[in-house]
Amino acid sequence: METIKSYVQQHKDRFINELIELLKIPSVSADPAYHQDIIITANAVKASLEKAGCDFVEICDTPGNPIVYGEKTIDPSLPTVLVYGHYDVQPADPIELWTSPAFEPVIKKTEIHPDGAIFARGSCDDKGQMYMHVKALEYMIQSNTLPCNVKFMIEGEEEIGSKSLSWFVERNQAKLKNDVILISDTGMISNQQPSITTGLRGLSYVEVEVTGPNRDLHSGLYGGAVANPINVLAKMIASLHDENNHVTIPGFYDKVEELSSEERAEMAKAPFYLENYKKALDLNDVYGEKGYVTNERNSIRPTLDVNGIWGGYTGEGAKTVIASQAFAKISMRLVPNQDWEEITELFTKHFTSIAPAGVKVKVKPHHGGQGYVTPTDSIGYKAANKAYTETFGVPAIPVRSGGSIPIVALFEKELKSKTILMGFGLDSDAIHSPNEHFGIFNYLKGIETIPLFYKYFVEMSK
Repeated sequence: METIKSYVQQHKDRFINELIELLKIPSVSADPAYHQDIIITANAVKASLEKAGCDFVEICDTPGNPIVYGEKTIDPSLPTVLVYGHYDVQPADPIELWTSPAFEPVIKKTEIHPDGAIFARGSCDDKGQMYMHVKALEYMIQSNTLPCNVKFMIEGEEEIGSKSLSWFVERNQAKLKNDVILISDTGMISNQQPSITTGLRGLSYVEVEVTGPNRDLHSGLYGGAVANPINVLAKMIASLHDENNHVTIPGFYDKVEELSSEERAEMAKAPFYLENYKKALDLNDVYGEKGYVTNERNSIRPTLDVNGIWGGYTGEGAKTVIASQAFAKISMRLVPNQDWEEITELFTKHFTSIAPAGVKVKVKPHHGGQGYVTPTDSIGYKAANKAYTETFGVPAIPVRSGGSIPIVALFEKELKSKTILMGFGLDSDAIHSPNEHFGIFNYLKGIETIPLFYKYFVEMSK
């Protein structure tokens, strides 16, 4: 352990600078305007894997953004670890809320990160966490301690549904054959208490469109006489939850997994301080489904949230107009057993059925994915826990995440292997939000911990 610690200390400035250079590239997958930056980033990832010591690295074309594939084989008879990550990032909007430009990384000290944190889009999700694995490989090769074979699959569409990854995995099962999949695209409880994510929620993401009159109308001449699409959309969205904050879509809860009181009690052992939670978000109180506490609402229960809503005049000053159309983007986080395509169909049927006669409604599905639960009695989980215990000094706690990584269920279906989610980010790192950041401590601690996973996974696999 001292060897990896000394290696990280010796090279930490270079590790940080290399990540900063990667974060400068605005690899936004949601906006076609950044396509060239996607290509530049893929090439940068390829170069980093080659420099770290992979025997073979290639950029694989797909129907969408390219996938970077790399491998290091030391003995075909030994186990193989497949590392997954993504180089694409969320849009930086709203850019005016960033305290420093999203693609001009800076290191700032914070109360949670006294050693400093890198502020930039993608710093935690997922360039920083993906790059930990590249540097961990570098160490294992330089120190001749790589105990098994390793493959890398780094994609560029995770933030928009990983459609091309599904295409790639289905066509390259032999190439991607492995004994365990390792992903760092999640978080942990705190810098003092590590945790391993054992569950992910699924996702259904849709866009809705409500159309009324064939053009924008004068609100004085037509107000009260025709349906206002914005008013109608607001009422329709409001009706999607009842007074107990349950989702009102018929059939929405039919396949929801209900955890036992014993399982909920086990979850409650994870440290959580409600007052600190409210303070961090500047909230007077929490909000959510009746009958569940905060850590259950954001992990083991399904949700429906409006992610964006627009229509009509939103510029400076006043314009008295009834808009012809109104729009909203809606995401539903799903729990195990809920099928995202089925939920999308249920939503579409319900949402169109509740529209008044004066408007027309369209529902456009965007993307989605299944939920996932990984067993805590697997060799991979035990190896990860042992690695965390060694570097942090305390065992990791199993937790279920509210987030979604849709391709994890796909991996198990197509590649027949389990996924271990070794995250090093924190809830406060503002992923998908302005001022996203990743602690220097977390970045370097990840590089220290990952080689131990390899060591213990191979030892336990014998």
